[in-house]
Amino acid sequence: MTRLVPSGADVRSVAVSAGVLRVLHAGAPSSLAPLVLIHGGGTDNAAISWYRLMEPLSEDREVWAIDLPGFGASVSVPPVGGPGALAGVVAEAMAALGIPRAVVFGVSMGGDVAITLALKHPALVSGLVLIAPGGLTPILRNPTAQFWAWVAAQAPDWMLVPAARFANRFVRSALRALVTDPSTLPPEAVEEFVREARDPRGGVGYARYNQATLGRRGMLNDHTGQMSSITVPTLFFNGADDRLVDPDDSRRAAALMQDARLVVVPHCGHWAQLEAHDRFLAEVREFLGDMA
Repeated sequence: MTRLVPSGADVRSVAVSAGVLRVLHAGAPSSLAPLVLIHGGGTDNAAISWYRLMEPLSEDREVWAIDLPGFGASVSVPPVGGPGALAGVVAEAMAALGIPRAVVFGVSMGGDVAITLALKHPALVSGLVLIAPGGLTPILRNPTAQFWAWVAAQAPDWMLVPAARFANRFVRSALRALVTDPSTLPPEAVEEFVREARDPRGGVGYARYNQATLGRRGMLNDHTGQMSSITVPTLFFNGADDRLVDPDDSRRAAALMQDARLVVVPHCGHWAQLEAHDRFLAEVREFLGDMA
């Protein structure tokens, strides 16, 4: 399978305890903190989430984007589970790549991982950019929705994997749940998303994440009460019309932090960094400029 590589990026690998992971790299070392980018869940990967961003972000900083175990070109590496285990993988990868401290970006599931990294490994994080981050809600909509999501997550693999394969046949239609206007997405990233969904192994990594975070009565990964302990500069970036992650989750978290700013973009959905690319890049450049 030919893998998507964003413009300006080269492909590398890093060995961690879970296995050998693909890493996308751009830019060169500088006096400024490097950027570590963490993709979302589902059948996302580093090339999809960060397709439009590797090259512009690398103009003055070194940029690293990791395919987590069970995702993208790391799909053959056994998934490790929830945000704690995934943050451990990112910490291992940073050590192996010689990254002592970085501004960490995370989208959706990756936002949850980035928050967890900042909480569990604070010395590694000099700033956070969180795009519609997971890990900031106590319950999915209501108790009934929470219960049935938990039931679905407990299904054994012999049921879960075929069900995911069937659902992934309709992945193009599912894009409408991710964005308000699919035509704003880069076609190359859409095609990669479809290819990932059709991989027989696609979705297993995300299933393990859901099994680790979905409780019977509530979410097991709600970090809201701990957000005040994160003191590094943080930018939240959310689409106002996000149907998967409520922007109010980020609003509550930002209000608890001493150095956080929230940007909510109108007429924008869940994949905000792709759908509102120009606005995102402008906000990130301002944010990083303030940190320099």
